[in-house]
Amino acid sequence: MGSNQRSYRRPRLTVVRPRSAKPNWLTIAGALGGAILLGGALGAASVHAPQGSKGAYGEAISGCTVTDGDTIRCGDERIRLLGIDAPERPGHCRVGRDCVDGDPYASASNLAAALTGQLTINRVGEDHYGRTLALVAGSQGDLSCWQLKHKQVVYKLKWDDGFRVARAFPRELS
Repeated sequence: MGSNQRSYRRPRLTVVRPRSAKPNWLTIAGALGGAILLGGALGAASVHAPQGSKGAYGEAISGCTVTDGDTIRCGDERIRLLGIDAPERPGHCRVGRDCVDGDPYASASNLAAALTGQLTINRVGEDHYGRTLALVAGSQGDLSCWQLKHKQVVYKLKWDDGFRVARAFPRELS
C-alpha cells in the first residue's frame, strides 16, 4: 500500500436492541388470579359430597375395618382419611410430635359407626407410610366430616390436599 492510499476501515455497526419488555404486573396478577379461581372451582366441583350422600366418590370399596380414628383398612389397602388427625393410641405418639388430645378408642369407635352402607373412595395420593390418602364416604356421608362433626378428630390444614375437606364441609370446621 502506498502512502496515498488509505487503509480500508469497516464502518461501525450500530446494534439496535429492543427495549427490554417490562412485565405488566396487572396482566400477570390477573392471569394468576384467574388460574387460581378456575382451579378452585374445578377442585370444589370434583369433591363436593353433601352429608348423607351415597356413592359420592365413585369407586366402591368393601371389607373395611377401623385401624384408628383417622385410618381404615380395606383388604390390603390402608387408607388415611384426608385433612384430619385423631388421638393416638398409647405408645403411638412419637417423641417431639404434638399429638391430638382425646380418647383414641372413642374416636375409633365413632369412625366404626360410620362404616355403614356402600363405601366409596376418592383417592388423592399416598403418604410417607405408604397409606392411601383419600376422601371416603358411606351412608353417613364423608368420614372425615363425620369425625369432625362428632369432635373425635381435629382438622389439619396442612394435611388437607387441595383444601378438599375445608371446601366441601366448611361448617364442620367452625
